[in-house]
Formats: sequence, structure tokens, C-alpha cells
Amino acid sequence: MPRIKSAKKRMRQAQSASARNRTQRSQLRTAIKKVRTAAPADAAGAFADAVGVIDRAGRKNLIHRNAAARQKSRLAKAVARAKSK
Repeated sequence: MPRIKSAKKRMRQAQSASARNRTQRSQLRTAIKKVRTAAPADAAGAFADAVGVIDRAGRKNLIHRNAAARQKSRLAKAVARAKSK
């Protein structure tokens, strides 16, 4: 346990940030999973929702911006493949 006041505060901040990041990462994974498991008719709507979640995660440095772009690209290809079948 930290003894110094600033270290105690930093520990509290780290715990709250960790909880927030865990929640947002879970939402991100859920949104991606919904697109991948959606029926072809519903995939476009799920993709639109997922793009917003992915963009927000990239903006807030939850994931790297390039990783966000890569995920969106791969999801878009998956949705296009589902529609063409």
C-alpha cells in the first residue's frame, strides 16, 4: 500500500480508469461480436453501431487508431461478403 498522498491518489485514479476501460473494452468486443453473428439482413445496422463504438475506442486510446481502422475494414468486408451470399 502506498504511504505517500500522491501515490494513494494515483492508485485510486488507476482503479477507476481500469474499471472504465474494462467496461468500454467489453462493449467494444460485444459490438464486434454482434456484427459477426448478425443475420445478413441485420448486419448493416449492427455494423453502423459497431463503427461508432470502434471510433470512440480509438479516439479515447482504448485501442490504437490504426487498430480501430483495421477492425472497421475487416468488419466492412465481412458484412459485404454476407450480403453477397
